[in-house]
Amino acid sequence: MDKLEEYLAQIRSIDGLKNAILCQITLSKRTKVAEFSLVTDKTYTVREEAQARAISESFLPSGFSARMNITKRVPDAEILKTKIHDYICLKFPSAGAFLERDGIEVEMLQSGAHFFVDIASGEEYLFSSGKILDDVSAYLQSGYCGTFYGNVRVVEKKARDTELLEELPESTEENEVTEIRRFPICDFAKLDGADSIPKTAVYTADYLSEEGVFAVCGTINFIEEKKYVKHSEKTGEDVEKSRFSITISDGSGLLRTTYFPKKATVEKVRALKIGDTIVIIGQNEEYNGYRSFQASKINYGNPPAGFEPEKRKGKPVPKFYHTVQPEPYIDYTQAGLFDDMNKPDDLKKNTFVVFDLETTGLNNNPAMGKMDKIIEIGAVKIVNGELKERFANFVANNERLSGEIVRLTGITDEMLVGAPEIDKVIADFYKFVDGAYLVGHNVTFDYRFVHYYGEQNGYMFENRQFDTMTLAQELLRGLLPNYKLNSLADYYGFTFNHHRAFDDACVTAKIFIELIKKRGKLPL
Repeated sequence: MDKLEEYLAQIRSIDGLKNAILCQITLSKRTKVAEFSLVTDKTYTVREEAQARAISESFLPSGFSARMNITKRVPDAEILKTKIHDYICLKFPSAGAFLERDGIEVEMLQSGAHFFVDIASGEEYLFSSGKILDDVSAYLQSGYCGTFYGNVRVVEKKARDTELLEELPESTEENEVTEIRRFPICDFAKLDGADSIPKTAVYTADYLSEEGVFAVCGTINFIEEKKYVKHSEKTGEDVEKSRFSITISDGSGLLRTTYFPKKATVEKVRALKIGDTIVIIGQNEEYNGYRSFQASKINYGNPPAGFEPEKRKGKPVPKFYHTVQPEPYIDYTQAGLFDDMNKPDDLKKNTFVVFDLETTGLNNNPAMGKMDKIIEIGAVKIVNGELKERFANFVANNERLSGEIVRLTGITDEMLVGAPEIDKVIADFYKFVDGAYLVGHNVTFDYRFVHYYGEQNGYMFENRQFDTMTLAQELLRGLLPNYKLNSLADYYGFTFNHHRAFDDACVTAKIFIELIKKRGKLPL
């Protein structure tokens, strides 16, 4: 038993405090007084309060005295229903969207309560891990005495659900499934063979969405043979083998895979070179949450003559914000009347969204391995040359953040609990940037993340981009030791909290305005 458990055991030996919880201890080194804040659900006497103070002082270092702050707090079912509903909606918005206060039932016990959450059939997966209910129980036990236990009840959808859906604006376009694009394979010729000759190839930009065995066709951008040693069960000896790392593209995207040739085909594969066009047959496999294409056969083949990848049909711009609501942005340091007169027309006549991301790592190219994830998006909208709207939100991440990312950004795993998934955030961001130019510092890096996760969810980002780093290299050459964001901020006298998405986006926006004022117009 640790000290806390021992302390609570002694406190709970007092009749009026037998269900008490310890909320906090406030220690004053100056007065050498420690205030113990307890919550109880029973009536206690002055004598019992004195007993609690004596017990508390016995756990303090010599010379310290105890002060008791005891609150009697007895919840009723209605209070708990509100607390449960509000907590789930705040911490787990994806589940909260399907939850109504009237769908929560609380059964009061002698000490604590059981609560039941009604979820429509087909939506129970939202609570399948048990984490939400466990977190709610812990939350209630942190503020009320007793034990709280939750469970899910699956119910049939009520008529009111249909009525609510009928009241919502039509948005069927937003739910369209993104089509997997294909093109005919021409001039197929055997190298490794195939169980059946494939007629079409999946676009290399779409391959991760396909299921089962399929073919891709493209030009070799990279090929490298690597040797490895395999132990032969048949002979009992180690045998040297070859494997080939290959990257191909059909013009829509890159596909990277590893191919293990047969003894009869290794020389033919070894003869392949960059610029050759091949057909690879295989399927997607998942390992540790990462989906990759596993090649099984390689043959010769080409796309149709003059092939140009067709643009993927994306979802329309959402009609409403569903998860992240932009807010007005007020910056009392923005330019006054006379400064505003000096802003070029290009700044005042166009709309810009300056954005920044925090991610789990640096890989923004799926062809180079597992894509890192976006954990925060921050953006500010420039209208008429002024910062007008802010967009900022965390993004859910089901893997632990590395120590390096935590140190760099200050974002912790706990801060991401309850954050919406990327499909929800990217949809709202797509709406936020509609009709605007995109601006960033080294904008291509962040844009690749946005473009990838947008495309994965059916949103085709095609906004023109401007890069403050490129502009600074053009306009401030020789005036700075480097062109990092903090160096530009120092040059213009801007202060900010570096490596947090919205702060970086905000200072980048101010730098962008200064650079365009200096340049006089946007780059062509």
